[in-house]
Amino acid sequence: GLAEKCPDKEALIYVSNDLESRRFTFADMKKYSNMTANYFRSMGIRKGDKVMLVLKRHYQFWFSILALHKLGAIVIPATNQLVQHDFTYRFKAADVKAIVCTGDGDVAHQVDLAIEECGMPITKMMANGTKDGWFSFDDGIKGCSDVFERPTDPEELSCGNEPNLMFFTSGTTGYPKIATHSHLYALGHFITARYW
Repeated sequence: GLAEKCPDKEALIYVSNDLESRRFTFADMKKYSNMTANYFRSMGIRKGDKVMLVLKRHYQFWFSILALHKLGAIVIPATNQLVQHDFTYRFKAADVKAIVCTGDGDVAHQVDLAIEECGMPITKMMANGTKDGWFSFDDGIKGCSDVFERPTDPEELSCGNEPNLMFFTSGTTGYPKIATHSHLYALGHFITARYW
C-alpha cells in the first residue's frame, strides 16, 4: 500500500487542544496500526467482535480503526457527547465487546455507569488518560510488535461484503438504528473524492 509506495509522505497531522502537533507518515500509520492490531489481539479482540471508539479527534482513532479493519473486527465510531442511557442502549443493541475511550471529560464515567447498568463484560481501554478499572491504550500499544501477521485462516479473514463498520443513526424519530457497512463501503467514496 501507500506505506510501501511513499513511506515518508505525510498521512496525518494532529493538533491537540493546547496546540501541540504531531505528524505521522504513511510508514508511521502502518507501524502504529500494526502495534494497535497486536495490542487488540492480545486483549482478545477477534474477527466479528464489535469495538466502540469514543476518541473525539485524537490520532489514536486512526491507529484503532485501521487496526480493527486488519483484525476483521467491527468498528462502532461514537461521539463523546453520549451519556449513560445512550451507551447502555448501544452496548446492548450492538453486543459491544470492547471500547476505546478518551480520557477527556466525563465520558468514561458515563461508560462505567452504563456497563454497571447493563452488566456486560466489556473490555475498557483509555487513550489520552488513565482511570481505575481501565487498561491504558497508550501504554498497551508501546509493548507490542510493529509487525502484524495477517491471518491466513479463511475463517479469520474479513473482506468484501463482510461487515466492518456500524453507525448508529441520529434517532430523531425514536431510538437510533444500526446502519451496518461492509468493506466495500469505502469504494463509494471514490466518486466523492474525485469530484468534490
